[in-house]
Order: sequence, then structure tokens, then C-alpha cells
Amino acid sequence: MYRDYGEKPDGSEYELVAWQVPVSEEFPEGLKYSFQYTSATGETLLRFDNAPHHPDIGRHHRHPPDGDIEPLEFTSLSDLIDDFRNEVDDIYEQRN
Repeated sequence: MYRDYGEKPDGSEYELVAWQVPVSEEFPEGLKYSFQYTSATGETLLRFDNAPHHPDIGRHHRHPPDGDIEPLEFTSLSDLIDDFRNEVDDIYEQRN
């Protein structure tokens, strides 16, 4: 359904993948996604996903660099992509 990959000048990389899946209790929007931003050494800097194994946080959530898991507000895939890209740009700017 959607896939994008890129590398920043410092060697950090981002990958966004979204799949259309059957509507189910685990994926009520019929969407499964995993967006990841990693440093050049492979350290996770940011991740957005909707894995159903964090029921206390919420289906849509983010993993920031500090290791906490925080809820995300899901309105649409395009808004989520924009939010992720903006956060990646902010993290990149802060690190360089």
C-alpha cells in the first residue's frame, strides 16, 4: 500500500511501510504500519506502529528515543506520514 525509504546525510535512515490488511479486531482500520528512523549505527531514534500488543497505551503509538511508548492520535495514513516525517526532520536537526 505504501513504502518509502531514505537516508540522511549523517547516515541515519528512515523506512515507512504500510499494508492494507483485512479489517479485524486487531486492525480496525484495515491498516498495519511500521515507520522507523534509526541512527547510522542502528540505534532506534523513532518508531510509529500500530502493533496490538500495547493495549494500555493504545493501538496507535510511538517509540521515541528515550524508550517510552506514547499514544498517537490516528486520523489518516497521510497525516501519520506527515507527522512522522516532521519528527524525523526535527530529530535530525537536533542531532546535527
